[in-house]
Amino acid sequence: MASAVRRATNVTINQTLLDEAKGLGLNISRAAETGIETAVRAEKERLWQVENAEAIQSSNDYVEKYGLPLAKYRVF
Repeated sequence: MASAVRRATNVTINQTLLDEAKGLGLNISRAAETGIETAVRAEKERLWQVENAEAIQSSNDYVEKYGLPLAKYRVF
């Protein structure tokens, strides 16, 4: 994400947390960006799981009923 275009924005942050972060010498913009990136990734994962829940359940049901398709070739 280092080469992405950056844009200034306004955010509201808990004053105590902001003071502590500044006191530790953290780059507030980078920390916020990292937190937003983590939240976006988590939400995309959650949405993917919701959208694919039926297929995931179908696969789990198959394995529960018939076992792993290539289980006989496992050496562990």
